[in-house]
Amino acid sequence: MAGGESAGSKGASGAPGVRIAPGALLVWASLVAVYVLWGSTYFAMRVAVMGGLPPYVMGGARFVAAGGVLYAFLRARGAPSPTLREWRGAAVVGGLFFAGGNGPIAIAEQHVSSGLAAVVVATMPVWTMIFSTFWGERPSRTDVIALLVGFAGVAILASGSELRGEPWAALLLLFSPACWALGSLSSRRVALPAGAMAAAAQMLVGGVVMLAIGTVRGEHVAPSVPASAVYAVLYLVVFGSLVGFSAYGHLLRSTRPAVFTSYAYVNPVVALALGALLGAERITASTVLGAGVILAGVSGLTLGRARRR
Repeated sequence: MAGGESAGSKGASGAPGVRIAPGALLVWASLVAVYVLWGSTYFAMRVAVMGGLPPYVMGGARFVAAGGVLYAFLRARGAPSPTLREWRGAAVVGGLFFAGGNGPIAIAEQHVSSGLAAVVVATMPVWTMIFSTFWGERPSRTDVIALLVGFAGVAILASGSELRGEPWAALLLLFSPACWALGSLSSRRVALPAGAMAAAAQMLVGGVVMLAIGTVRGEHVAPSVPASAVYAVLYLVVFGSLVGFSAYGHLLRSTRPAVFTSYAYVNPVVALALGALLGAERITASTVLGAGVILAGVSGLTLGRARRR
């Protein structure tokens, strides 16, 4: 043993006989980053768009900035530039993640609370299961029941919350996790750069696509943008994208779907709490009930598939 340690000595956790591999520590750190930081991005996005920053232009600038910084850092450390084939793969995944997944959330949050948006987006594991069937993973009876439970929760939200007056926002919020799930599954089937360069390439290409969509939509920045909106975008660039998305990329590469989709349990709780504490967002009984039903369906689906594996 290196350093004279025996198998019975204290490991990284400090407990006798327990040794935590560096890879496991990185997975846990990535999970914490995705759980907490991504949960907080819903409120930051609402602050940004309500401050006059248009959804797709704001998102595109955010991801181009974060991707550019990460790309330059990795290249300076000797990482190879992506090949043309890898850029194409990054375009597919980044387009689904950001243009299809992130942009609709920002549009919806101009009209609904950040906590409610996070609750609907928590259906992502359900969409992952649906799309997995196209790659040969047949759903079990338990999967189908969990899927129906999850969408029943969305129906409760749509009928008894602020979504009732904004049905198109509910559709956008359902479209977002569907794109994110398809992007997550596609990331394992297309050519992508190694390591963190995959996240950099996806953010760069996805951000450019978002800027193009924003231009087509005729988006423009308000003449006067409050400092809170600017700070929100900076927070999104650093913590939501550079840290959070890089952590998610590591989970995609090193864990199974039951693990990398588990953030769907935690993000709504963090988003609802921050929205209520910092944004005075109202949490109604239907929101609590709908959130509980959605998370029950998602947990049943994810845990059931994990047990089978």
